[in-house]
Amino acid sequence: MSGGPRKGLQQLGAAITEQRNWLVAIRAPRLGGGKLVRLLEAFGGIEALFSASDASLRSAGLDAETIRCLRKPDSDLLDLDERWLESPSRHLVTWGSEGYPDLLAQVSGPPAALFLAGDPLTLLQPQLAIVGSRNPTAGGLDNARDFAGEVARRGFVVTSGLASGIDSACHDGAMDAGGKTVAVTGTGLDEVYPPSSRRRAGRIARNGALISEFPPGTGARREHFPSRNRIISGLSLGVLVIEAGLNSGSLITARLGSEQGREVFALPGSIHNPMTKGCHRLIREGARLVETVDEILEGVRPMAGDLANRLIARLSEDETAAVDKRGSKPKMPTGQHANGSPESGTEHFDADYQRLLGELGFDPKPVDRLVEQSGLTAREVSAMLLMLELRGVVEAHPGGAFSRKR
Repeated sequence: MSGGPRKGLQQLGAAITEQRNWLVAIRAPRLGGGKLVRLLEAFGGIEALFSASDASLRSAGLDAETIRCLRKPDSDLLDLDERWLESPSRHLVTWGSEGYPDLLAQVSGPPAALFLAGDPLTLLQPQLAIVGSRNPTAGGLDNARDFAGEVARRGFVVTSGLASGIDSACHDGAMDAGGKTVAVTGTGLDEVYPPSSRRRAGRIARNGALISEFPPGTGARREHFPSRNRIISGLSLGVLVIEAGLNSGSLITARLGSEQGREVFALPGSIHNPMTKGCHRLIREGARLVETVDEILEGVRPMAGDLANRLIARLSEDETAAVDKRGSKPKMPTGQHANGSPESGTEHFDADYQRLLGELGFDPKPVDRLVEQSGLTAREVSAMLLMLELRGVVEAHPGGAFSRKR
C-alpha cells in the first residue's frame, strides 16, 4: 500500500528531471533543429544524452561551450521556461513523444521540441497550411476567410503564421466557422508578433494551438521566420497560397512545402494585381491552380492516406516492441476497403476499431472525448479516425469532432 505514493513521487521526479533536461538542451548553443534530434537518436534519448561523458559528447561533435551549457545551464533562463510551463494549458511537445506530429517528424531538420499553448491534440489532426501576403487586397482577405472557413468546416485544422494580412484572416476564418487553427510563431510564446495579434493569439490558444520552437523570451528576429515557415509546411498535408508578391515570405513556405513532398496550391488572380504575381509564378513552376476547396481536398487525399498508414505502422511497431496491456493487435482495419456505403466493411475491423466506432454516433463528438471514452491513446484515435474517414465510415466536423457517416 505504501509503495503507491512513493512510486508516484518517483515518477513525478523523473518527469520533472526529463523536462528540465529538455529545456537545458533547447537552450544550449548550436543545438538547434535537426542537430539535437540527431544527437538524441545517436545516444538513445534525452536521459542518455545527459548521462554521456564529456569525451562522448566531444566525439559527437559538441564544442566546449555547448558541453559547458549542458552541464551548467543558466538558472534564470531555466526558471523562466519552467514558470511558463506551469499553466495547465501550456506544454512542451518533445521529439519521440506521443504528441509529436508524425508529418513534422519526416522533414529535414525537424524541431526537437515545440512549446505549445492550447490543445496539444490539435497537432495530431490533419492540417492544411494557408499563407499569403502581409499586405493583401480586400479580395485576398475575403478569399482567405472564405477558404479557411470552408476547410475548417470540412474538419481540417488551418495552420498559418499569425502574421498580419492573409495569415490573420485565415486564423479568423477558421475560428469563425467553428473550427480549429494552429499558429506557428517566430518568437517565444510569451511574446506576440505582431503586437496587433495579441487578442487573436489568445483566441487561437482557446480554439487550437500556438506553437514555437523558440523558448520564452525570444523576440522577433528576421532569421527566425524562414525557420518558422518550415514548421508551417511540415505540419501540413498541403500548402495553399492565397496572395503573394514576388518577394513574399509565403513563397518560401511554398518552396519548403514542395521540398518536403507536400502538395502546393495557388489561387490565380488578375494579371494587374502585384499581389498575385507570386501565385502565378508558383503555378508556372508546378503548383496546382485551384478555385475551390474540393480541388484542394482532392489534392491532399493521397498524402492523408500516407499519413494514416504511417501512423498505423508506427502503432504496430510500438505494440510489437512491448506487450500491450490490452493485448491489442496492430491498428489496421482488416478486410476490403469501404465500397462507398458508410457501414461497408466495418464488421472486418479489429476490436479497437469496433470500440472506437461504438463511441461514435451521428452527433459530432470531440476527439478528446473519444480518447477518454474509448481508453485508446490520442495517437491511436487520431490515426484510426483518419483511416475511417478515408474509407467513408466517419466524417469530420468543425472543431475537431467526428461522427458516423450518415
